[in-house]
This record gives sequence, C-alpha cells and structure tokens, in this order.
Amino acid sequence: MASSTDRPSVPAIPFREAVRTWFLISLQTFGGPAGQIAVMQRTLVDDKRWIGQRRFLHAMNYCMLLPGPEAQQLATYVGWLLHGTRGGLVAGGFFVLPGVVALLVLSAVYVGYGDTLAVTALFAGLAPAVLAIVAQAVGRVGKRALTDPALVALAVAAFLALTLLAVPFPVVVLGAGAVGWLLGRHRPAAVAEPATDDGPPPVIPDDALHAERPSGRRTLRVLVTGLVAWGVPIAVAALLTGTGSVFTEQGLFFSGAAVVTFGGAYAVLAYVAQQAVQVYGWLAPGEMVRGLALAETTPGPLIMVVQFVAFVGAYRAPGDLDPWAAAVLASLLVTWVTFVPSFLFVLLGAPYMERLRGNRSLSAALTGITAAVVGVIANLAVYFAVHTLFDGSTRREWGPLQLELPDLTEPRWVPVAVAVVAAVLIFRLRWSVLRTLGVCALLGLAAGLAGLPVG
Repeated sequence: MASSTDRPSVPAIPFREAVRTWFLISLQTFGGPAGQIAVMQRTLVDDKRWIGQRRFLHAMNYCMLLPGPEAQQLATYVGWLLHGTRGGLVAGGFFVLPGVVALLVLSAVYVGYGDTLAVTALFAGLAPAVLAIVAQAVGRVGKRALTDPALVALAVAAFLALTLLAVPFPVVVLGAGAVGWLLGRHRPAAVAEPATDDGPPPVIPDDALHAERPSGRRTLRVLVTGLVAWGVPIAVAALLTGTGSVFTEQGLFFSGAAVVTFGGAYAVLAYVAQQAVQVYGWLAPGEMVRGLALAETTPGPLIMVVQFVAFVGAYRAPGDLDPWAAAVLASLLVTWVTFVPSFLFVLLGAPYMERLRGNRSLSAALTGITAAVVGVIANLAVYFAVHTLFDGSTRREWGPLQLELPDLTEPRWVPVAVAVVAAVLIFRLRWSVLRTLGVCALLGLAAGLAGLPVG
C-alpha cells in the first residue's frame, strides 16, 4: 500500500477548472519561452498556488534538459502533476493549438501576398523587433538563472562555444550539466536551490510525491504509444508520396530535430535555420527571420516557426498535389512530429524526476544547464542580427575559430532604425511584446510606402 507521502494530502483541483485555466494561459503565451514561463509562474505559483516555487523550478530545470520547447514541456509536466496523463495532454495540447491555427493563417497570407510592397514592408518592421525581444529574453532568463559568478561564466562559455567554435548544441548542454554537477560537489552554494516561497501552502505540497509511481510496465506502455503516434504519420507520408518527397524529408528532418536540439525554442531555431536554408533550400535566410516574427505575433511556443518553414517549403515543392493542399498538410505533419516527442519525453521522465527531486547532484546539473541556455539564446540573437540588419556576411576562420561577420559597409538602415525603436519600447518604456510588434510593423509599412528600401 502506498504511504501517505505518495499523494498530495489536499483535495485535487477539479479537472474542469484546470482545463479552463490551461486554455486561458494558452491565450496569453506571447513573447517566447521567457514570457510563457512568466505567465505560468504568475498563474500557477503566485495566484492559484497549485504548486510551490521549488516544485516549479525543479520541473522547469528538467524541461530545460530535454530537447524541444521547454515552456510547452513545462505545461505538460505541471498538467501531469495535477491530473496525470490526461492533465499533461490537455495542458500541453492547449499550449500549442491556438498558435497552430494562427500561424497557419499567417503563413497562408505570407505565401499569397508576401511579394506585395505592403506585406514586404510589414515584415521589414517585424523582423528587427524580434531582435529586441530576443535580447529581452536573454535578460529575463539570465536574471533568473545566473545567480552566481560561476553560472555567469558558464553562460559566457556556452555562448563562445556556439558562436566561435561551432560546438554542437547537445555537447554544450551535456558539458553544462557536467559543470553544474562539479559545482554542486565543490561549490554547492553556487547551485543552491532557492528557499521555499513565502506564500500560502500550495495545493500540491513541495514534499508530496506524485501518486503515479514509475514502473517498467508504465514506461513501456507510454514509450510504445508515443513511438507509434510519432512514426505512423511519417510512414504514411513516405508510402503515399515517396521517400524523396518534401513531406517525407520534412517529417524525417523535424523528427530528428525534435530529439537532438537542446536548450528550448531559441536553440532549435538556430539549427533549423541553418539546415532549412543552407541544406534543403526550403526558404531564404531573410524568410526564416520573417517566420520567427510571425511566430512572435501568435500565442504558443516559438518553435511553431517550423510550421511556417514546412508551409513555405511544401508550397514551393508540392509534388503531385495542389500547392495549397501540400502546404497545409506539410505544416500539420511537421507540427505533429515536432510536439509528439515533447509529450513523450515528459510523460516518460516525470515520474522518475519526482522521485529524484531531493537528489542534489541532479539539481546541480540541471542548474548548470539552465545557465548555459542563456548563452544559447544570446547565440541566436547574434545569428538573426547578422541576417536582419546587414545585406551580407562572410565566414572567417582562424584556426578552430569560425566567425560569421556582418558586412558593415552594407547596413539595412530601415531595419536598424526599427530595431532601435523596438529596443526603446521594450527596455525603456517596458511595452508588451505584442504592442511593440504592432508599432514596428506600422513603421515598416510607413517606410515602404514612403519609398525607402525595406527588402
């Protein structure tokens, strides 16, 4: 028989109330993972007190360790914590659905009208604004994660490894986890967990274990179900359209990206941008930035930009299908193979992570990974700044160093000006992400109508 510590000692939250709450959260998740985590922190920890601060940070650090969008995985984890598997599926699903619908519509608008002056000018205003938003994310995540000089040094090292040495993301993440573990052994104060928050006791106490115990039978059931749900759509696409079709290529590529790209959405985007532009040719570097700008205007994870990539790529290489039908099918397929692994990783690992919450070595490793994520986000900011603010860049190599340097003689003055305005609105006036994007889009439109170069 399970002991009293195996389940919360307070009444469970009504499932209907949880569904309503997750839906309302999904409509507020603008501004990338930093903003999305802040929404969940405010709603679940500060206002409703469903879980405590330490429980929330433990779940967040575990999701940072996983490949894929950490905010959506965090929602899935907390949903599972509250209501088991159905709670995780509802929380994670609601986190994605509004963005899927919105970005599908925006992708169609881009493909249908992207060559017109008005749309080009609007995107010329949106893309530079994204730079200020990413910079804000660096500051927000850094403030939360870099609580010790050693963690600051770890974030800087991650940035340099990605920017100068082109070290793969998984290597950076694993290295950061190892450094965090070493800090936990030799400088435990650097990676110490925060004290319990001062609010009223949460519904799920910090020291209560989840009722769903880890077991080999449960693990096998979840694994088989997840792999079947993940793989069958790709197999059907390959059977119906051929192994060389854009559907099969995108399904396989984004399935692989879902398991090898660590550090959350910002880390994924840098890798996806490189492969989608340089290897597969699904879209141009400037279009990747525009896709990110679209994703910033919709609720949900920023990784939804992969839906835009799939839509544009399939529209331009539809095979025997109508281009519009191919674009919609490809975008839905890519969305599916991108997020099914996120559910699978969380539902597989959450029961084990609950039992390991008191393991100081594991907590220290997760803290190191969270610090490295700050460097990952900063690396993405540099990548998009080069492709947004300048017309060209060159790749320079000095020994092991590989630098992609912008051509400073060819700045794009309209995007530079809009980026400055966005920075003032975000950092000085503290405007919201959506409001800032709207103003910057109007500035780009005004520049285009005035005859200024915006392309």
